[in-house]
Amino acid sequence: MIDTKQYVIKQIEERNIRFLRLWFTDIFGNLKNVAITPSDIEIAFEEGIGFDGSSIDGLASLQDSDMLVHPDPSTFQVLPWRPSDDGVARMFCDLRTPDGAPAAGDSRHVLMNMLKRAGAMGYSVNIGTAVEYFCFKSDSVPEPIDKGGYFDLAPLDNASDLRRETVLTLEKMGIPVEYSHHEAAPAQQEIDLRFCDALSAADAVVTARLVIKETAHAQGVHASFMPKPIEGQPGSAMHVHQSLFDERGNAFADTNDPDGMGLSSVAKSYIAGLLKYAPEYMLITNQYVNSYKRLVPGFDAPVIVSWGSRNRSAMVRVPRYKPSKPSSTRIAVRSVDSAANPYLAYAAMLGAGLKGIEEGLDLCAPVEENLFKLSQAEIAERGLKYLPRDLSQAIDEFEKSELMHEILGDVICENLISAKRAEWEEYRAHVSSWEIDRYLARL
Repeated sequence: MIDTKQYVIKQIEERNIRFLRLWFTDIFGNLKNVAITPSDIEIAFEEGIGFDGSSIDGLASLQDSDMLVHPDPSTFQVLPWRPSDDGVARMFCDLRTPDGAPAAGDSRHVLMNMLKRAGAMGYSVNIGTAVEYFCFKSDSVPEPIDKGGYFDLAPLDNASDLRRETVLTLEKMGIPVEYSHHEAAPAQQEIDLRFCDALSAADAVVTARLVIKETAHAQGVHASFMPKPIEGQPGSAMHVHQSLFDERGNAFADTNDPDGMGLSSVAKSYIAGLLKYAPEYMLITNQYVNSYKRLVPGFDAPVIVSWGSRNRSAMVRVPRYKPSKPSSTRIAVRSVDSAANPYLAYAAMLGAGLKGIEEGLDLCAPVEENLFKLSQAEIAERGLKYLPRDLSQAIDEFEKSELMHEILGDVICENLISAKRAEWEEYRAHVSSWEIDRYLARL
């Protein structure tokens, strides 16, 4: 068996790597790093590299701030946009306290814990992620770089070369891409990352965001994952396709499903868990004030707790592209936006789905009609419920959730609640240009 650490050390020597970036995220999913030289790599593997955890959002308090990053050698990749003669590589890291315990604010560790829980239930977890984003002429005004729409070609879509470079760079870093195309709004792009294990999928999203930004910057444009940057246009989602596998194969598949959906009882209880706990994990999957500007009727984003087999207005969708292929059976959660922390988002959804299996939840009937066209009275008549409509409602649902505290731990929950209440209060007190335009002259 190959010693992964020794393999990395050999790669550093053979590929003339001069700097190693040790990557991790804060609780919001923002990428952080510390750079070391090859002379410190063995120390990093054996002892970790110290840093001030209190300077990272949500990680540690000022009085308990000593932290260590321990690189995961299996995530070693050379950064292809850096000069090859003085190479730069990255590794994702585990965050630990000086006594060796996992840091309570380490998002990646939270997901690893949930994967262990799934493993104890006999499941492995596969995830594929569709990442949407915008490309603007600058980072100060959301001025689109093109006028393209869904699946358009040049001249309406002038970002095809930009997407091509992004995809090639991702593949050089070992991240396979399934599709890439222009999305529905002007300057909106989508890159679909191929299915893989959940931890690698989260690492891939964090990597993809940086690659997308670096590639855009190199071509003189600004890539943004802001959920809703342009009023009157669709926002950017991060559709998360997920499935469980056991020793027999895809645990979500059942060709003898009496409902004709091809779904197993495991899949149905998993979906039921996603629906039951959706309001409680919305703060994780949609964490900003701006996130809820995307979740409004009429812009292809779900606003109601619901599921369907083909219905793109539902929160959870069961794609039916290849119904005769059980291995491809999966569910897609469409409410997540592109600014979510993938580690916490995947952990929260997985935890909700597994809870549904543990509780043996029955799945409600699918909704196959266009939910955007239903009136509030029709929604109430069908017994459907709205997702939280703003950040404040999401905070309230999250704060009282026993399941989220169980999945994420008290430290992350408390830090998120504190930070997000402060964000909401700042937003609530802000006087916007919309208010000035509407009220100043007439009142």
